[in-house]
Amino acid sequence: MMNITGKTKVCALIGDPIEHTMSPAMHNAAYQKLGLDFIYLPFRVKSEQLPQAVAGFRALSVRGFNVTIPHKVAVIPLLDSLDPLAEKIGAVNTVVNDNGKLKGYNTDAEGLLHALTASGFKPKAKSAVVLGAGGASRAISYILVKEGVNLTILNRAQELDWANDIARLIRKELGKEVKVLDLVDLAGALTGADLLVNATSVGMSPSDNVSPVPANLLTKAPLVFDIVYNPIKTKLLEDAAVVGAKTIGGVDMLAWQGALAFEKWTGEKAPIDLMRAEAVNMLEQHEN
Repeated sequence: MMNITGKTKVCALIGDPIEHTMSPAMHNAAYQKLGLDFIYLPFRVKSEQLPQAVAGFRALSVRGFNVTIPHKVAVIPLLDSLDPLAEKIGAVNTVVNDNGKLKGYNTDAEGLLHALTASGFKPKAKSAVVLGAGGASRAISYILVKEGVNLTILNRAQELDWANDIARLIRKELGKEVKVLDLVDLAGALTGADLLVNATSVGMSPSDNVSPVPANLLTKAPLVFDIVYNPIKTKLLEDAAVVGAKTIGGVDMLAWQGALAFEKWTGEKAPIDLMRAEAVNMLEQHEN
């Protein structure tokens, strides 16, 4: 058990809801492993309380905090500066407090990239299909194109505006064209694709018996990445494995985004394997 004193540095998570977060287990295990005098705590913060919460963290010299739904965009005006990647994506999930100055980062995008490259995927000149056009898709799409991927974003017909917004952002910031298609064009979009990323919440517990992609189309995708991490093995990943596709689960992205935040706060190399194992352990307990 860690010994908490007046010198213990505090890191935190803010979101609403936060009951099922894996982050405290991942971070506290990592602090303990490296013998760091840190503690990580989750706080439920309602939208209308966000300014007070951030001001409170600043006043209390909290070393850093993660930001989850629904605060990733709303937190930006409350910070002193942004890392260029977070600024371009327009979303923050990690904040570092250096002597009262709060700087925002987006380790979601970098986390996805680390998880992909750790699996042997080399993004340059590859083609990818991303499903969904919410905040997660924005970060994922941006980083993939930045790393040289030819991208197609698919979304529901009634929300194609969101996908077009992401395409405009990428055109403006990176000078690259992104294809935007309706989900009904999925079969055509997957032909010749090297990577399929599910950036929607389809398949998330308790709706874990559904997949965003019909199983028969998965023969077209050699690598399938599902950002959903609960359940650990989504129906999409199970279906993909059956047809011989390589799969990466959301827990890898979760662990990597946590590890990158950990390194920004502590200055130490994160024990990524331990953090991933802790997240899996928590998820398995939750599933049981």
